[in-house]
Amino acid sequence: MSAQAKDEHIDHGPGDGYSHGTHRSYLTGFGLAVVLTAIPFWLVMSGVLNTQTTILIVFACAFVQIIVHAIYFLHLDTRSESGWTLMAFVFTVVIVGITIIGSIWIMYHLDVNMMPMGPGKLPGAS
Repeated sequence: MSAQAKDEHIDHGPGDGYSHGTHRSYLTGFGLAVVLTAIPFWLVMSGVLNTQTTILIVFACAFVQIIVHAIYFLHLDTRSESGWTLMAFVFTVVIVGITIIGSIWIMYHLDVNMMPMGPGKLPGAS
């Protein structure tokens, strides 16, 4: 097998149905992941921006990093396995999103609707 063929097919035989990454694509993904980690780290440690802007940039970098990992390391695209892997990933993201948003919604409403208790007052005591 030539060096180019080894670079293009890592530990998988040809025609096994899996999307393969090259060393170059792995290094690209790694570089992007490092940059998307270093930017928020630098922003938080240096404090050059106000808190709200820093939080917004950290969340944006986290979102972009999720996409980078899904494309470069998990090889999720519409071509692999007829798109079923991507559909399973999207379904998982939707279910996790519903669970997290639902939990936050329930906790918020429980907090708002709880009976306020002052110091020294017990529930049911007059």
